[in-house]
Amino acid sequence: MTAPRAAQAGLAPFAGVERTPERGSRRDRRTALAALGGPASRRIGAPGRARFGHDRGVNTRIRQPAVAGRFYPGVASQLATIVDGLLAEARPHAWAKAMIVPHAGFVYSGPVAASAYASLRGYEGARIRKVVLLGPAHRVALEGLAIPSVSAFRTPLGEIPIDAELAALAGQLPDVVVSDEAHREEHSLEVQLPFLQRVLDDFTLLPVVVGHTTPAAVASLLERVWGGDDTQILISSDLSHYHGYAEATALDRQTAGWIATSEQPGLDHQRACGAACIDGLIELARRHPGRFRRECIDLRNSGDTAGPRDRVVGYGAFAFHEVAPC
Repeated sequence: MTAPRAAQAGLAPFAGVERTPERGSRRDRRTALAALGGPASRRIGAPGRARFGHDRGVNTRIRQPAVAGRFYPGVASQLATIVDGLLAEARPHAWAKAMIVPHAGFVYSGPVAASAYASLRGYEGARIRKVVLLGPAHRVALEGLAIPSVSAFRTPLGEIPIDAELAALAGQLPDVVVSDEAHREEHSLEVQLPFLQRVLDDFTLLPVVVGHTTPAAVASLLERVWGGDDTQILISSDLSHYHGYAEATALDRQTAGWIATSEQPGLDHQRACGAACIDGLIELARRHPGRFRRECIDLRNSGDTAGPRDRVVGYGAFAFHEVAPC
């Protein structure tokens, strides 16, 4: 979708481009969080804190939308029309058990995300009953992986129940904490939900915010909640941040090649803000040689969709087709 067509579709007011590239060191990440106004000095999952239980001051059982009206329309009818339009323009491809999808405002990354979600329309979407969704922490300094204690996530299109069974399985892992604070303002997961609501029938959700952790910890969680053909695995990540168009295009092509072929984790966080999540999927592939056929579905940046080309953000959609289930 070109910039003029994006504006005509009503996407232009919903920018939501990320302003905080992930950095390599924990100190840099916390500095970036402070610039966003997030509680960079607070560490979730730090030693000494109880692993399970509600965050202090959280009384609601439903996680409310944090970026509706900014990253995507806050009115249900407008949101449905825009998502359906993005899906209609997407090129069809085969369903994949696990996919990597971008998470900026719909005007920027929506067309690329739709390239992945288009595979869930029709028969494939009808059989999906559970979605496991991992995305990087942008607003809090998180140690490990965080699941919520709430019972549902809400968007303008309705509520999505949290899968209690999957949450219980995930919660048994030593690197997983329960934190509604980690989820409260996190956009990397929220922006995926309207797409899921338009392509799937009734489904439950396991949302996981990924912070400072190891590829092994992420892979172990994925193995535990992997499920069968009724379970969709999604990894949320953008690619390079704030390079010129030509440089970003070259960098993102290199990253796409790495994602498609790497046999070991080790993705640079400056190449993808969801590197920790992606590394976990790569580690899972390493543990099970021959299990996946990988494919880059779409690769563009904000200069291709709706933004200027002097400082762009990269977006990719990738499929991990399970060819040898374990």
